[in-house]
Amino acid sequence: MRDSPPTGGVRIEDVTSRLSIGDFSRATHMTVKTLRHYHDIGLLEPAEVDPSTGYRRYGVEQIPTAQVVRRFRDLGMPLEEIKAVLAAPDAEARDRHLGAHLNRLEEELGRTRRAVASLRDLLVGPPADGPAVELREVPAVRAAAVSAVVDAQDCAAWCQGALGSWTRRSAGRGCGGPDRPAGSSTTSCSPVTGAWPRCSCPATARSGPSAGSGRR
Repeated sequence: MRDSPPTGGVRIEDVTSRLSIGDFSRATHMTVKTLRHYHDIGLLEPAEVDPSTGYRRYGVEQIPTAQVVRRFRDLGMPLEEIKAVLAAPDAEARDRHLGAHLNRLEEELGRTRRAVASLRDLLVGPPADGPAVELREVPAVRAAAVSAVVDAQDCAAWCQGALGSWTRRSAGRGCGGPDRPAGSSTTSCSPVTGAWPRCSCPATARSGPSAGSGRR
């Protein structure tokens, strides 16, 4: 498909106010290549295409639509989403698409902020008065655990109750007894937002629960 040369000034060729692709490109600040692509995908189609020459002609009334498309592209909106916005039957449907894109941008912003914070920590290093962190290796041990699905706001109370119940149930079963592996913790409780909280402790061969057993 051919187009008229994009050189020269803006030419309004007849009373129907048709613009060549070059004129429309300058009026909308879009490249000719971009306009051809938008035509190919059905995002911004010309008002008419000459059947003999293949030249594209745009109407001056299409300039506001082209400006909207360009604005959304500047805001990082995917082309398919822009098509959906332009084709929205009402303001409510349009706002749903805009809200979905806003949510995506906020998620991307959150990931970017976390990445920036991590990089800053790598450059700055841990604070001098921060807690000492030690990395060590301990032999593999058998362990029993209790876990459950708990709401985030109930996690602390669940851990407290689970530790008490675990202490009573594990008494005399080798959990935390004199023969537990050196350097291992007697009990631990790990509430993690968005994950199952878990309480566990090392167990010896005479422990009642088998390794990895638990209540869910």
